[in-house]
Amino acid sequence: MEIGFRSESAPLSSGENTFVVTVTKDGTPVTDAAVTAVFSMPAMPSMNMPEMRSTATLTPDGDGRYRGPGHLSMAGTWNVRVTVTRDSKELGTKNLSIVAK
Repeated sequence: MEIGFRSESAPLSSGENTFVVTVTKDGTPVTDAAVTAVFSMPAMPSMNMPEMRSTATLTPDGDGRYRGPGHLSMAGTWNVRVTVTRDSKELGTKNLSIVAK
């Protein structure tokens, strides 16, 4: 399974951003999945900041694309875990990092 991830917001910023995930299997678009993206930033004890986390549920947008808003509460590097499921069964995941200005 191939999972593509991009932002429609350029550059990424703190606050609301729109994200697009493309899901294909053997080159064929996967159109009947549930897609979520979890954004997390590790705790920074030296700055007295707890871990931050938000979840975006993306909706089908045709041809294997899933789109939706995601909230990044501050600038910095965020870890992203995209999960694709069908009937509560995990089909695939992708981990990456993004930077919000």
